[in-house]
Amino acid sequence: MRDLPRTTLMPWGESMAELGQAARAADEAGVAGLWSAELQRSATITASVLAANSEHAVVGTGIAWAFCRTPMTTALEAMDLDEQSQGRFVLGLGSGVRRLVESWHGAEFDHPVERLEETVEVIRAVIAGAPDEEEIEAGGELVSTSIRGWDRGHTQPRRAIPVYLAAVGPKMCDLAGRVADGWLGHELGSPEYLDQVVLPRIREGLEASGRDRSDIDLVASGCCVIDEDGPAARRRAAGLVAFYATVKTYADFFAFHGFGDEAAAIREAFRSGDTAAMIAAVPDEMVAALTFAGTPDEVEEKRAAYAGLVDGLKLSPPTHLVCTEVTREAQASILDHLGRAA
Repeated sequence: MRDLPRTTLMPWGESMAELGQAARAADEAGVAGLWSAELQRSATITASVLAANSEHAVVGTGIAWAFCRTPMTTALEAMDLDEQSQGRFVLGLGSGVRRLVESWHGAEFDHPVERLEETVEVIRAVIAGAPDEEEIEAGGELVSTSIRGWDRGHTQPRRAIPVYLAAVGPKMCDLAGRVADGWLGHELGSPEYLDQVVLPRIREGLEASGRDRSDIDLVASGCCVIDEDGPAARRRAAGLVAFYATVKTYADFFAFHGFGDEAAAIREAFRSGDTAAMIAAVPDEMVAALTFAGTPDEVEEKRAAYAGLVDGLKLSPPTHLVCTEVTREAQASILDHLGRAA
């Protein structure tokens, strides 16, 4: 039997104190990595909480939106977090989607693949050049930096911090294969989509840059709810599925799994402002295919299905279109299950 991928967690807390408690519990349970999310909170600030409340687990942003900060700011935050965690930090970046980047943040989104590639180049150049007090020139037509007369003057555990890229579509997957130290999957996914859509494009990117499979760490993600009552677990994850189905960027992803009509119905309910109808339009089969929601045995079967495909799994409780108590209970079920497995 192939070894199971290592397990990592994106913990949740209604307060920063609760987030810290979850991080400590996960670290003590032997979870290999802790990831911070960005939507309701800042990914880098919450990553600092994770670092402060753990000793062994790798700490990463999973993900920070790459275009909503300057590359210089992102590099500074990454170096600070690497120092705080004593070299345990990885920088997970993603493009986000146009509506969020442009309307919410007032940032540029055009040519996202090229923009993300140049952003990564600049961030790496700043981190590598920070100890030298020399000029730093990096980037391209969309993103660039020209730094002179800068002395960071702080402890820096490493001159290179691993950069992971979130990717769902083919062009972003190719980019991850070409330039990233790691790939991060979306909260919704399946072994089939990974094997047939994601991995071929990552392999193409690796080959184009003269790299091989050992040069990239692949981490699939999954919304997870564990309950002896499998159907009840899946209903608690249905809101998160509905939330992402409203994003047209993911239409091909849902169509690949045979849920194109369901996703269209969810978007229609979203446009009419009917949240209950959105969730009701998500069948159990859709949740089962795209998440880790189910009985303990079903969750273990899903984990096993990723063996040989990825190096790690990033589990998280549902956080969209659910009440905080559902999220809290789902997180407790994950930690209890991982503790028993350990």
